[in-house]
Amino acid sequence: MVTAAHDIVARVLGSSYLIDQFADDTRGPMKDICPFTLMGTFNRGITNAKRTEIAKGWADFLKIEEPIPVTFDGIPILNNLNSWFFNYEKNGHPDEINVLWEFFEEAIKFADSQDLDDNVAFIAAYNKTSQQSGVGWNLTMGLYWIRPWIYPTLEGQSRIYTEKKLGITIGKNGPKNRCSGSDYLELMDKLQTRFEEDTFPVHTFPELSYKAWLYPGDHGGNDGGNEGDSGDNNGGNSHPLPPYSIEEILADGCFLDRARLQEILERLRTKKNIILQGPPGTGKTWLAKRIAFSLMEARDENKLRAVQFHPNLSYEDFVRGWRPDGDGKLTLVDGPFMEMVKAALEAPKIKHVMVIEEINRGNPAQIFGEMLTLLEADKRTPSEALELCYRRDRGETVYVPANLYVIGTMNIADRSLALVDFALRRRFAFINLVPLFGKVWHDWVAQEFKIAPVILNEIEKRMLLLNEEIAADTNLGPQFQVGHSYVVPPTGAVINDARQWFRQVARTEIGPLLDEYWFDNLDKARKAVETLLEGF
Repeated sequence: MVTAAHDIVARVLGSSYLIDQFADDTRGPMKDICPFTLMGTFNRGITNAKRTEIAKGWADFLKIEEPIPVTFDGIPILNNLNSWFFNYEKNGHPDEINVLWEFFEEAIKFADSQDLDDNVAFIAAYNKTSQQSGVGWNLTMGLYWIRPWIYPTLEGQSRIYTEKKLGITIGKNGPKNRCSGSDYLELMDKLQTRFEEDTFPVHTFPELSYKAWLYPGDHGGNDGGNEGDSGDNNGGNSHPLPPYSIEEILADGCFLDRARLQEILERLRTKKNIILQGPPGTGKTWLAKRIAFSLMEARDENKLRAVQFHPNLSYEDFVRGWRPDGDGKLTLVDGPFMEMVKAALEAPKIKHVMVIEEINRGNPAQIFGEMLTLLEADKRTPSEALELCYRRDRGETVYVPANLYVIGTMNIADRSLALVDFALRRRFAFINLVPLFGKVWHDWVAQEFKIAPVILNEIEKRMLLLNEEIAADTNLGPQFQVGHSYVVPPTGAVINDARQWFRQVARTEIGPLLDEYWFDNLDKARKAVETLLEGF
């Protein structure tokens, strides 16, 4: 097992961090490993792509056939510099790894039975294990990893969320102001009881962990010393934000190349505001959020706000306006854009991003109001501040801080939408997205959904012919082509019959779209679908 750990980690990371210090002061590969440190190899502060690759390495080694995770939102992770549940060999107790294995077995036994005798044994094992150097609160993180529907994690951010948001006190009758085994089971029972309440904010332990991950806080606070009771090897662990970069965008399934993504990111950094425009099905919203995370260099949902423009949206909804309160009076309420402005001002060193879906479906000039002027990259300073239409105080002025970025998406094939206002165009950089069939699309769909290459070749050929016909139509053009997203199954989908899946997509998704395109010649639309499926 430990040999596999070295091989998998070194293959993915380039070198192994599992280097021990021995009694004779020499250093070398770790000779033994506990189950929690093993699971920590893919639950550390590394990229999602590398976590997935390490998890796949373990799945192959252990012959596990379950799907490999590609997202890890809400799963607590270890500090990269302190990723073991035990000490270096020269400083540790000779039996400490065995104690961790025994607790691992006891925890699984209790989770599967939960009878009174196992309860007593679990508490005893918990108390013994949690007192070992290098364990502490980390033990609850390990419990969550092995049985997330049974055990809660109590690393720093989850403790903050449980006590501050849920209003539930965590018993801390164990050593060093931590919970004992009895405290832990009591909290577990209390939470499971509250999960049954319809109005309770969370209803499962995974949901609690995810909400804690999103909860505003320092993502690392704790109230009982280091999470792992630091000896020579372990330190604080919590819900650090997963790092995110262009590599993660590519690993998530983006069909644009690295250079193009870098270009888009650079335009956003410089211009502050960009619009992703393209035909339907080109992944505009999908890409917008990932570009935002890449800009922030972390998958930080708290710094991202997504809204959708529509014909009924107004300045009062988006920026600031009067709303009736519970007393029947009118109150001046900030809309989502002003909320983002304030959040960015409060944390000037942290990037914030607002994603506006279908920005041309509303009236952007009217919705933004004076904020349209303040969006300009060279007006992001206090000296350019303006008074809003609705002021809280006499003389109140507002400016858009430099750390607030805006990404819009725009479907240029929608005939019902007006052309974008020239004032808006001047303040945004426009990025064109096009249907991307080819090797990257082909390889991704084949690998993720186990669709035979020969079928994908046929689908690609038919989609390209359809798009050629659309692009050549004088009433349509390239902006009306059908995007690649139409022929990418949803994440996690199991495609047992790829031909049947494509036939369903053609008839229920592509067909209705073509009916809209050729609304004045439905026979042409239906013939296009027939051609798309002919002999398939």
